[in-house]
Amino acid sequence: MKLLSAITLTSVLTVMFLSASVKADDDDLREMKTLSEGLGLISLEEAKAKALEAKPGVIEDADLDDRDMSKGWDYEFEIVDVDGNEWEVYIDAKTGEVRKIEKDWF
Repeated sequence: MKLLSAITLTSVLTVMFLSASVKADDDDLREMKTLSEGLGLISLEEAKAKALEAKPGVIEDADLDDRDMSKGWDYEFEIVDVDGNEWEVYIDAKTGEVRKIEKDWF
């Protein structure tokens, strides 16, 4: 009986954690969309397309980062390529230009 209770508790906690992660991701996406629209930046979808064109793979994470206030904004994408290598691709959020591609060495 105790084992069943422990398994049930673990399952409930896992579902709660996954639900919180999805909600946080949704909040991040909404915040990025609000910022990009308010600042006249390209959309997240446009930036994703540019990033995947520059470094094909699967996007694991995306952020909209401020480059020291006066220098503009970047979309930063973490991409895993077909060989399992992780890359960071920076897209200028105003122009859509690929600013930087870096291999993640960790």
